[in-house]
Amino acid sequence: MRARPPGRRGAAVRVRKTGGRSTSSARWLTRQLNDPYVAEAQRRGYRSRAAFKLLELDARFRLLKPGQRVIDLGAAPGGWTQVVVAATKAAQARALARVVALDLLEMAPLAGAEVLRVDFLDPAAPAAITAALGGPADLVLSDMAAPATGHAKTDHLRIVGLAEAALAFAETVLAPGGGLVVKVFQGGSAAALLQRLRQVFTTVRHAKPPASRAESAETYVVATGFRGAAAT
Repeated sequence: MRARPPGRRGAAVRVRKTGGRSTSSARWLTRQLNDPYVAEAQRRGYRSRAAFKLLELDARFRLLKPGQRVIDLGAAPGGWTQVVVAATKAAQARALARVVALDLLEMAPLAGAEVLRVDFLDPAAPAAITAALGGPADLVLSDMAAPATGHAKTDHLRIVGLAEAALAFAETVLAPGGGLVVKVFQGGSAAALLQRLRQVFTTVRHAKPPASRAESAETYVVATGFRGAAAT
């Protein structure tokens, strides 16, 4: 499944601030209305524009394959999960693929995926998720981000903390040779995370997919070739 950048639309739409709308909400709505990825996501039936980020990462790194077992952390509303289900063919009859989507938020059911409203940090979570998968995972995905505080350094530390938690979780559920895709923010404070990734995976690369907004500091770490329990 390949992702092509959606074409630009016509004249830009501007949203004015009103008595019931703050400046920040007007700015967000303007951005949404003028974002070609938002329009294309609606046209294709994706639950979020974030689906294109995974499509673009997969086009570059060939992450998704039919028959895989995949865990999607922080999955709601389900844009990434939709991409995974289609690529792994998990919704097909007698499919070998298994897809488990987790979030603390409620997520609408999706054919081909097991949707769990659980905390992946719960000590009991890895065993329960592996049971739902029917075995160890081939790929763990995390597009998680903590709520923004507006303080860049704090937000960076929070997302690095989430990435470290996702890595620790992945080490307990991945099959040898498996992969991890995790969102981080550009900047310092991720040295320990990257060091650990290089210890437990054979290849670690960075990527900022075109669908990631230019003004966003987010980027993704793509780690492949999990070395297995011996490296944990």
